[in-house]
Amino acid sequence: MKILQPPNWAEPKGYANGTMAEVQVGSRIIFVGGQIGWNAQQEFETDNLAEQVGQTLRNIVDVLKEGGAGPEHITRMTWYVVDKKEYTSQLREIGKQYRAVIGRHFPAMTAFEVAALIEDRARVEIEVTAVAPAPSA
Repeated sequence: MKILQPPNWAEPKGYANGTMAEVQVGSRIIFVGGQIGWNAQQEFETDNLAEQVGQTLRNIVDVLKEGGAGPEHITRMTWYVVDKKEYTSQLREIGKQYRAVIGRHFPAMTAFEVAALIEDRARVEIEVTAVAPAPSA
């Protein structure tokens, strides 16, 4: 993946303005549907936003693994949060959770504040697009 950063633009913090993936024959595009901060049994273990972000990201990594990909293959993320102020007040903790699961890989990202998510306890929902390389022969 190549980061697309116009040279005269300020560097974004924690995301990329654009990404480009050079697709090889046999590579795969993976679309991960919106994941939320519950565990594999669809149970919430916390109502804390940053902790839900951590679980949501772990869920995304689990789905990517099923497609033969990892967090380094993510090209785009879309975040939906139910409270912008809660999100901005926990940015430091969210960043720690992000780096613990995804590392220092920052794809193109968009974030929205929404009125609600389908699961009442969900504080965040994240969907991902990834480009995985062709499997080794």
